[in-house]
Amino acid sequence: MTRVGQKPAPALAPSQTGQHSCGRGALIPPPPVPEPAWRLRLGAALEALPAARRRRLRSLEPAATAQLQPPFTAPLLDLASNDYLGLSRHPAVLAAAAAELAVSGLGAGASRLVSGTRPVHLRLEADLAAWLGRERALLFPSGFQANLAAVCALADRQSLVLADRLIHHSLLAGVRASGARLQRFAHNDPADLERRLLAERRQRPSARLLVLCESQYSMEGTSPPLAAIAALCARHQAPLLVDEAHALGVLGGSGRGLAHGLKDVAIISGTFGKAFGSGGAFLACDGLVGDWLLQSSGAFRYTTALAPPLAAGALAALEQIQAEPQLALALLERAERWRRALAAAGWPRPPGSGPILSLRLGDDVLALAAQERLEAAGLLALAIRPPTVPEGTARLRLVLRHGLPSGSLERLLKALGPGPFPHSSS
Repeated sequence: MTRVGQKPAPALAPSQTGQHSCGRGALIPPPPVPEPAWRLRLGAALEALPAARRRRLRSLEPAATAQLQPPFTAPLLDLASNDYLGLSRHPAVLAAAAAELAVSGLGAGASRLVSGTRPVHLRLEADLAAWLGRERALLFPSGFQANLAAVCALADRQSLVLADRLIHHSLLAGVRASGARLQRFAHNDPADLERRLLAERRQRPSARLLVLCESQYSMEGTSPPLAAIAALCARHQAPLLVDEAHALGVLGGSGRGLAHGLKDVAIISGTFGKAFGSGGAFLACDGLVGDWLLQSSGAFRYTTALAPPLAAGALAALEQIQAEPQLALALLERAERWRRALAAAGWPRPPGSGPILSLRLGDDVLALAAQERLEAAGLLALAIRPPTVPEGTARLRLVLRHGLPSGSLERLLKALGPGPFPHSSS
């Protein structure tokens, strides 16, 4: 455009437009712009991934509505999900979420400190705190956020964090965000933890410490001697953070987890996406730590509040867990039967006692082949490969849940075939 009274600007010569003449009026396109170095690095990194390590997203529909595609001619039996007690489809849980949806809408619309807090949030926090014997509970939209908040509340650049070698990635991300130093102790090994605590106290008597562990490890199915670890932490004045995501609702007295009753646990981290059948997470602690989280946690302050229907569903699930403790007991009994049967069939006995059964195969390709073999037999169980698990420990992760049909174990054993240790027994 030109202003009134202004002479039009002269036309640009071809060389000024980025085009070049070849001498007879034809234009030569400019040379291609080289690919940016950062894109080349990403492409090279992707190319270097072995085929057996590449991840892909898969869409799975509920059996009642699924449009089956070849090679599947029947629904897959779910041996992969963490809905341990089957509460994601419990009528009372669904009804509570639907009722809250009608009252509050789908989303909270703001953070808890703006206008996002609803009465259902406060009821759920109060009931969780009472159930776990803690003074305070604080809700988060996800377990990842809750663990980030918990670590950053108790550690900073002056701290040393001692974490179990198999700790969840979200807790490691929290350590990085806090700026703390990190040491890893041997899995479920209080003796190694004590050696490291003693060494740090000798070198830095007033050092700020934090210890991280889980009560049931999601890819192993194992649990630590939590009382011994809590006692060590108390002796060395190191706060202990326990991630109970996969234990709550299933392990411990009345499903309260393995940290219940251990006063030396500073923070319990829990989620609603497993045994509660909902979504979101929480931290449970005493009043001092809870207020510090409220005042200082960016992961709490700068995020939209947990969706009210999810909170209502989690509250109804908590009521069901309290009313039907026999569901967890039956699940643990079934898990023991499956462990014995797998060992008797020649497979390594999966460690632990909860509903997560880790069947270690070692090689990525072997694990993927076992997954495909089970799928062909109508069973959904996932091959877990590094970096989710340590190098050389690829495995099938089997998950038991309430409501599995009778005959599920027999189908699994037939699909797996004979184990590598035919004379094994347990």
